[in-house]
Amino acid sequence: MRLSVVVSSFVAAVVGFGGTLALVIAAASAVGATQTQTASMVTAVCLAKAAETLILSWWTRMPVITAWSTPGAALIGASAGFTMGEAVGAFVGAALLLTLTGLVRPLTRLVALIPSSVASGMLAGIVVAFVMGAARAAGADPVLVLPLIVAFFVIRLVNPALSVLVVLVGGVALAVMLGRVGTLPAFEMSTLVWTTPEFSLAAFIGLAVPLYLVTMASQNLAGIAVLRAAGYEPPAGALIATTGFFSLVSAPFNALTTNLAAISAAICTDPDAHPDPKKRWLTGPFYALWYVFFAIFGASVVALFDVLPPSLILLVAGIGLLGPLTNALALAMADPAERAPAIVAFAVTASGVAVAGIGAAFWGLVAGLAVFFLDRVAARLRRR
Repeated sequence: MRLSVVVSSFVAAVVGFGGTLALVIAAASAVGATQTQTASMVTAVCLAKAAETLILSWWTRMPVITAWSTPGAALIGASAGFTMGEAVGAFVGAALLLTLTGLVRPLTRLVALIPSSVASGMLAGIVVAFVMGAARAAGADPVLVLPLIVAFFVIRLVNPALSVLVVLVGGVALAVMLGRVGTLPAFEMSTLVWTTPEFSLAAFIGLAVPLYLVTMASQNLAGIAVLRAAGYEPPAGALIATTGFFSLVSAPFNALTTNLAAISAAICTDPDAHPDPKKRWLTGPFYALWYVFFAIFGASVVALFDVLPPSLILLVAGIGLLGPLTNALALAMADPAERAPAIVAFAVTASGVAVAGIGAAFWGLVAGLAVFFLDRVAARLRRR
């Protein structure tokens, strides 16, 4: 045991929690969640992450770190026309798909066959609305937002992982100084609230399927890649099935889907966490402990976000997705032969179009795949 294990786990937990919490709250707001339901969402997700990380790290003796689905939160936040019950039904559907994918290996390979350019175009179309929201917040509230944007890009040069968290903390302090914060809430213990799932075809196709796909493509596969890059050989199916199971158990308590982490995992798999790769798994139990702490204070954190200026929430959500947007666009444009389908997937998803009650993310994926296969057929005909 080394102090660096504790420090690395704390940094990973704080970055994962504080850097993207605004997205989770925006997702809850988009489906009409009450403050109590939102607090339950945060609490249940934190408990699920704590249980997953503790069990998987202990069992595999690897630093298996889990997180909530950041692109999934963006997807839910960009949706419209769904109730909290339908969202919970979609969480259940996505969790079942994740569990099956982990248990049935051909499903993992099938998801991997989706062209990364098209999947990245869809993801970019989901998150771009939040990044543009941050830009609009700068125009609507320049006194509060512009100094924070400058601070973000300066801090990002020194420590990209902590830049969003620093902006969040600094933004709260600046908002208090400007008298822009309402009455601070009293401390309250978190509680779990049950929401009965409502199942509909529109919610399954429009929310559950895209949530499953972005979670697999952008989170689980990336999380496995981080572990392999650090020299580990993770049992991918078992890890994905476990996160799917805990997502299924926590979903009725309004919990967003959980998955393997990438950025947080990179912190815990780094040699700075422990020079001995066989001892880095110890970051997992401490990471789990920090998330139990976050779960206890989840209700108070959500109540605090409720009295903060909306422009600050928009800013934090937007800059928190700047990195994922950059990476998604880079992957979408990497192969010149696949740029057209990637752009189609991006444009349709970003348009927010809904057909038959099914959201834009699904139609963006369908449109991108259709153009991709048409291009492939045309290329084969030309070779003949």
